[in-house]
Amino acid sequence: MLSNHIQNGIETARLVWSRLPNSEEAEAEEELFARRSNGGAGVESLDYEVIENYAYREEQALRGKLWLWYYVCLKWLFALLIGIGTGLAAVFINLAVENFSGWKYAATFSIIQHSYFAGFLVYIIFNLGLVISSVFIVTHFAPAAAGSGIPEIKGYLNGVDTHGILLFRTLIGKIFGSIGSVGGGLALGKEGPLVHTGACIASLLGQGGSTKYHLSSRWLRIFESDRDRRDLVTCGCAAGVAAAFRAPVGGVLFALEEVTSWWRSQLMWRVFFTSAVVAVVVRSAMSWCKSGKCGHFGSGGFIIWDISGGQEDYSFQELLPMAIIGVIGGLLGALFNQLTLYITNWRRKYLHKKGNRVKIIEVCLISLITSVISFGLPLFRKCSPCPNSEVNPGIECPRPPGTDGNFVNFYCSDDKEYNDLATIFFNTQDDAIRNLFSAKTFHEYSAQSLLTFLVMFYSLAVVTFGTAVPAGQFVPGIMIGSTYGRLVGMFVVKFYKKLNVEEGTYALLGAASFLGGSMRMTVSLCVIMVEITNNLKLLPLIMLVLLISKAVGDFFNNGLYEEQAQLRGIPLLESRSKQYMRTMTAKEACKNQKVVYFSRIVKVADIVSILRSNKHNGFPVVDHGQNGETLVIGLILRSHLLVLLQSKVDFQNSPFPCDIRGISNRHNFSDFVKPVSSKGVSIEEIHLTEEELELYLDLAPFLNPSPYIVPEDMSLAKVYNLFRQLGLRHIFVVPRASRVIGLITRKDLLIEENDDSAIMELQSTSIATAR
Repeated sequence: MLSNHIQNGIETARLVWSRLPNSEEAEAEEELFARRSNGGAGVESLDYEVIENYAYREEQALRGKLWLWYYVCLKWLFALLIGIGTGLAAVFINLAVENFSGWKYAATFSIIQHSYFAGFLVYIIFNLGLVISSVFIVTHFAPAAAGSGIPEIKGYLNGVDTHGILLFRTLIGKIFGSIGSVGGGLALGKEGPLVHTGACIASLLGQGGSTKYHLSSRWLRIFESDRDRRDLVTCGCAAGVAAAFRAPVGGVLFALEEVTSWWRSQLMWRVFFTSAVVAVVVRSAMSWCKSGKCGHFGSGGFIIWDISGGQEDYSFQELLPMAIIGVIGGLLGALFNQLTLYITNWRRKYLHKKGNRVKIIEVCLISLITSVISFGLPLFRKCSPCPNSEVNPGIECPRPPGTDGNFVNFYCSDDKEYNDLATIFFNTQDDAIRNLFSAKTFHEYSAQSLLTFLVMFYSLAVVTFGTAVPAGQFVPGIMIGSTYGRLVGMFVVKFYKKLNVEEGTYALLGAASFLGGSMRMTVSLCVIMVEITNNLKLLPLIMLVLLISKAVGDFFNNGLYEEQAQLRGIPLLESRSKQYMRTMTAKEACKNQKVVYFSRIVKVADIVSILRSNKHNGFPVVDHGQNGETLVIGLILRSHLLVLLQSKVDFQNSPFPCDIRGISNRHNFSDFVKPVSSKGVSIEEIHLTEEELELYLDLAPFLNPSPYIVPEDMSLAKVYNLFRQLGLRHIFVVPRASRVIGLITRKDLLIEENDDSAIMELQSTSIATAR
């Protein structure tokens, strides 16, 4: 019996391995992803509208209270699983990054005791190996794992599906690619990829796993609409931020402010619960690692920079330099967005079209340059004497190299000296930020070292952003902002000559200002900065610099994620319509369109011909009334037509209406659900004989009989608001109606409420039982 289990396990492993893409498949996938990322070709809208066809209504009629309770309980169970899964993924990524970095710095510092050149070679080889592993995973396994993934996820939650962003291979590529790129010392972070990781985990749970790799469960396949999957992905995004920053409240606000376009109170509860679960998982993992079981993992593993012992008060005179920090953050953030937009656009047009080999060479060159700068520049910096231990008893100087803390001894002639540039350059990003935020460390850094680091790291961050590796921009933005913030803090200390001014406080404000000037977040970023620094007293100052930096940045361009989404061809619908839409009508907006429609009884050959000649995803269906007039009876989706053509069970010989009662025996609602992890069926994959093409198909049982309709003279601004707020994919524009059969007011919608909370939540998602 044991041998049978072993044999079955081996066969399953072989099957999963056979499903892994080879290099040719990966190149084809990369070409498809690149083609769909340029100009929006192949980007598809999501169906957030409930298609109330006959199969849907039949299935709803069979569902009772037991199913409703199961549906709601499964939502909360999935919120729990998303939190646990995202938390464990964050723990794994941080453990791997910290241990790889620890091994790298331990080996390098042990070798440079004998030869700096040999240590330099080891440092370069270590970084190159990690970076090559990351770019190889992206180019040959998961092309959609490149970048932060936040623009694509934001597009998904806005109603736009970009192929490949939520696949199982993308999840694996994001996790292991982030380990290589961040551990390899590139000027990028792992926080953006963690948001994408949480979204992938949520999407895979929502569809019951990955069917391609035979890692699925049938009892989990209950969320069959894009609306339900959207809510799960929202939970995943919040979980990613909560795991990256250990900021559960910030994660909820990030999902609300930055990525999602639709929000409900029930969704707020589940998102908050998911973020709380992540916080518990991360806290438990850190407590377990404090016993020394996690290798080099230490306090630098997760972002938490406690500056509660820093500046406790501030004077009115300090508001001016703090406002200046906000202006600098807005200017540098807007410049960063514009430079990355130009370089990424050039990279996509000329460089990445040459194939994966060029992408690998590009990343390797950037890794070499980054390693040379981070190792070489501190060699030219003169070391400084350590502070007097009697005056500053809490300071350990020099700190052992490669460990968490300030005052790193690097290329110094005296044991009681430290290299201020190596303290922030030749270090992990988390430890470098902790050093910049540190309090009670007056004159630790010289202005020359901070300015050198600012220029070089800013340039590296601009060049690295957009390469074929998983890359986040939170931590590099914090490093850039904290550097010029500390510079301003040094001038404030020198100018005002006050002992209670902390340079670390100004570093924190600088970090907030750059992120606000680049990403244009306010509320969520403010809460995240408070949570990661554990200092509530600085909240008014953070709010001040965020408001100023966002206002300055908005004067020049859009936020980082909006710019990148536009570059990738993701058509985001903003919260407000454009000014010109108020003077345009719906008829004017669609006047150049040629409406392609089907009759209720249509020949199979005509369906195939129209689907091959058009790329539309929805078609009106018309029928003839008793007086011979043409009536619009509904909307049929392209995906539903492809399902009907592939199954062939609904073909009929006569051009007359079919018996609707027999539909439930041949189809259920799940047959028409679009798979998330595949491209679906295309018309080229369906093969029909000549006899089958001459048959007929009655579309009435499968169409949506109640699509949204607007009159032709409605302003385009009202159509825009209706389209975005309801998450629609199609709206019919029709002539003005000839008569009114009723008028619905508020009291008509206040139907008798049921005390059952499960049913109330279900009704809020438009999945209520049929009356």
